[in-house]
Amino acid sequence: MTIYLLRHGETIYNTEKRYQGQRDIPLSTKGRAALCPADIRPARVYVSPMTRARQTAAVLFPQAQQIIVPGLREMDFGTFEGRNYVEMENDPDYLAWVASNCESPCPDGERKADFSRRSCQVFARLADQAFARGDEMLVIMAHGGTQMAVMERYALPRKSYHEWCGPNAGGFVLEGDAGVWAEEHTLRYLRTVRYTRAAGEAGC
Repeated sequence: MTIYLLRHGETIYNTEKRYQGQRDIPLSTKGRAALCPADIRPARVYVSPMTRARQTAAVLFPQAQQIIVPGLREMDFGTFEGRNYVEMENDPDYLAWVASNCESPCPDGERKADFSRRSCQVFARLADQAFARGDEMLVIMAHGGTQMAVMERYALPRKSYHEWCGPNAGGFVLEGDAGVWAEEHTLRYLRTVRYTRAAGEAGC
């Protein structure tokens, strides 16, 4: 089975390097205009409930059924959401979080370990179901954090969490064998994809 683990297109928060988390930020005008339909035609796409993910899936896969999966939401960054690192350079809570390698809980938000566990449990369930049905393709449209958590846990070759940060409107293509998945819960990384036109291009 081929698995596409994708991230939403660009938002204003992405451009301004703000923590989005579970704020329901839509695609920016520029981000939406840059999207191109994907080169695959899945019957269904499993999507985060966040508007930015659903908007991206609608452009990339216009014929696909969107199946909303609440557990695919981005990490909850708590009081950090809506702000960027420049605005928080003197915030003691933010400085302590960064000093912990971002492993401590965000104030009023999630701990990365808990977010990763949630993301991986949801992904594993979707993969289990797809393998059980004998599907040839599984497409998931979610967030950068989702990608990093899942790829760190399941992808070969092994890389650390932050090394798996994928591009907006793109992400990772994985190959999975049902027997290997059942025994080892590993998937082989094939390539990185991005579904945007280059700057200045008129069409896809």
